[in-house]
Amino acid sequence: MSADLIRQSLERLAERRGDPTYHVYARLFAGRPDAEALFVGDRSGAARGEMLAQAFTALLDLAEGGDQGARLIAIERINHEGLGVPPDVFADFFPVVAEVVREGLGEDWTADVAAAWTALTDRARALAGSNETGTH
Repeated sequence: MSADLIRQSLERLAERRGDPTYHVYARLFAGRPDAEALFVGDRSGAARGEMLAQAFTALLDLAEGGDQGARLIAIERINHEGLGVPPDVFADFFPVVAEVVREGLGEDWTADVAAAWTALTDRARALAGSNETGTH
């Protein structure tokens, strides 16, 4: 059930906002200005779009109970550490995605959708190396 809620919410977001990459990174940089400097080489935004696509893939797999999403997050955490991205900055990305979905859904962001996203982002943050949990 929660996997369906996650999938449907992402579909609604795409219908309403199109590509959410700009919104996700604008929110990330607003909350973590230090993170913007990490993207100095991504002038076109292509890397951001690819990273968001991989995050969606990982999140959907986690929501569906698969193990590929967990592996992808663990691998990317290590890759990002190698690029100088602290684990907490990497982990903060997942609740940012949920917030952008919440904003994009508006009145369709129900208690059930919120619970599904909270459980999902809490799991993703734990896999990403953060001990903090989100509050959505």
